[in-house]
Amino acid sequence: MSAQAVQRSGLGIIFILMSGLLLATHDGLSKYLSQIYPIVFILWVRYWVQTSLMVVSFAPRLGKQFIHTQHLRWQILRGLCLIGNSVLFISGLRYLPLAEATGVIFLAPLMVLVISALAGERVRPVQWVLGGVGLSGVMLIVRPSGEVFNWAALFPLSAAVCFTAYQLITRRLARTDHPATTNFYTGLVGALVMTACVPFFWTLPTTEHFLQMLLLGCLAMGAHFLLTKALGHASAATLAPFTYMQIIFAGLVGFIAYGHVPDHWALAGMTLIITSGMLSAYIQRRPA
Repeated sequence: MSAQAVQRSGLGIIFILMSGLLLATHDGLSKYLSQIYPIVFILWVRYWVQTSLMVVSFAPRLGKQFIHTQHLRWQILRGLCLIGNSVLFISGLRYLPLAEATGVIFLAPLMVLVISALAGERVRPVQWVLGGVGLSGVMLIVRPSGEVFNWAALFPLSAAVCFTAYQLITRRLARTDHPATTNFYTGLVGALVMTACVPFFWTLPTTEHFLQMLLLGCLAMGAHFLLTKALGHASAATLAPFTYMQIIFAGLVGFIAYGHVPDHWALAGMTLIITSGMLSAYIQRRPA
C-alpha cells in the first residue's frame, strides 16, 4: 500500500471514530431529553433539522442526482427501519444505562451474518465462532440479576432487529444510489412520519431544551456526514472494526453525564462484543 493510500485510510479511520463519538453523544443527549419530553416530539425536531442540513449541504453540489433513486420503495423502507430503531432504542435509554444498551444494539452484525448465510452468502466457520462469542457478550450484559435484565431490555433487542434490516437495505442501495441520496430519503421519511404523529404528542419545550433538540439533529447530520467522508477515504471492510469504538464512547458519555459505571460482567460482555466484531471484520477483509 502506498504512503498516500495509508494516509487516506488513516483519515477514514479518524472520520469513523469521530462519527461514533457524535452518535454516542447524540444517544446520551437523547436519554436526557426522553426523560422530559415525548420521544416522537424529540425525533420530529431531530429529523427535520437533519433533513434540512442534508439539503443545504449536498443538494447544491449534486443537483438532480441528490434526489434521484432507482429504488424508492427500498428508500422508504430503510427510513421506516431507522424510525423503528430510533424509537425503540431511545425508549430503552429511558430505563437502561447507555453503554449496556449500545452494546446490545451491536447484536445487529451477528443478525446480518445469519441472514446473509441464509441468503446463500459464504460464511466461514471462524465467523460463526466469532458470532457466537459476540452473542455470549450480549448474554453477559442481559443476564439474570444484571441491571439490564428486565422488560426494558426488549427495547434495544427489538431496535437491533430494525437496525439489522436497516443495514441489509443499506447494502442493497449502496450498489445504485449515492450515499447522500440515501441519507436524505431516510431523514425525509422520518420527518414526514413524525410530522403525522407529533400532533398527538405536542408539547412546548423550554428554549434550552429546544436548542438541545436542534443539537440532536446537528449531531445526527454530523455523524452521517463523517461516515460518508470516511467511506470516501477507506473501504467499509477497513472501517468496520472501528465502528465498535462507539460502545466505548457510549461508556464514557454515560460516565460523564450520568456517573454510570458498568459492572465487571457488563464490561466483560462489551469486551467480547468489541473483540469478536473487530476480528470478524478483519477476517472478512482477507481472502479465503
